Amino acid sequence: MAINMPGAGPDAAEVRPDKAEAQEPGKTGPGGKRLSPTKLYMRRFARNKAALGGLVLFALLVFFSVFGRYLTHWDYMEADFTALSVSPGVDGHLLGTNGAGNDVYAQLVHGLGRSLIIAVTVSLLTTAIAGLFGTTAAYFGGKVERAMLGLVHFLLILPSFLIIALVGTHYRGEWQVLVVVLTLFGWMLTARVIWSLATSLREREYVMAARFMGVSAMRTIVRHLVPNIGSLLIVTFTLGVASTVQAETALSFIGFGVKQPDVSLGSMLADGQNTLTTAPWLFYLPAAMVVLLTVAMALIGDGLRDALDPTSQSGGRA
Repeated sequence: MAINMPGAGPDAAEVRPDKAEAQEPGKTGPGGKRLSPTKLYMRRFARNKAALGGLVLFALLVFFSVFGRYLTHWDYMEADFTALSVSPGVDGHLLGTNGAGNDVYAQLVHGLGRSLIIAVTVSLLTTAIAGLFGTTAAYFGGKVERAMLGLVHFLLILPSFLIIALVGTHYRGEWQVLVVVLTLFGWMLTARVIWSLATSLREREYVMAARFMGVSAMRTIVRHLVPNIGSLLIVTFTLGVASTVQAETALSFIGFGVKQPDVSLGSMLADGQNTLTTAPWLFYLPAAMVVLLTVAMALIGDGLRDALDPTSQSGGRA
């Protein structure tokens, strides 16, 4: 995944002098008022209409996953044996039922919530691990750096898909186990990118000054290195949610992810693939949710990248 480095690296130094004053946080805006970095980034993000649309769409999906259950009296595990594979709107089932009599609307609400929990948790953990691992390797350098990079390269060549599939099958699709294995095999590539960027930060004056003043390594990493790649970590987290949703959906679709009685969007797709001609709503409804969720996160990530990148002109001159 190609990721620009907002706010650091060689691109940041190539900002033209005549535009630097308008883009730099803390400088005056068009109205003559001084802008804090947060307000500047929010203003640049708000000018991206596509990103705003993605944010609204994501908020609606979260709202639906949290409060959608109150629009039906059916539970996602409850079966209605008098209404098997009924069409949407029949016998009190808003979106119909599947072959076992489960209410599709209730399962869709629960499945979306389960996929969101897995995606946000995995993306948050992998981003945190990658950020600390990459900056730590860059800070120490030498043998420590070579050993840590060797571990990253070793994990990258492992057949992680087979390991995840075996572990998922052994633990019968428990979503907590899926979070653990997706986290264990999902942080290495991002850590490699962060390390390459952090190697330029370790030579900065403030890092050298912290070394000479006897500041501990962990304090220097957490207080000086990680904050300077914070914008990259935010964008990585956002895009990681979309990629994790796709990974979880793929694993559940082929039977190695979430399994019954629990439900996710991927497991609903797997259940609906055999009834495309007789009950197409069982496949297309969860498929639409997956598409909406990934598109929303992609638009938000693209907007954040433009808003946090001082060299980007797509957000206008804030």
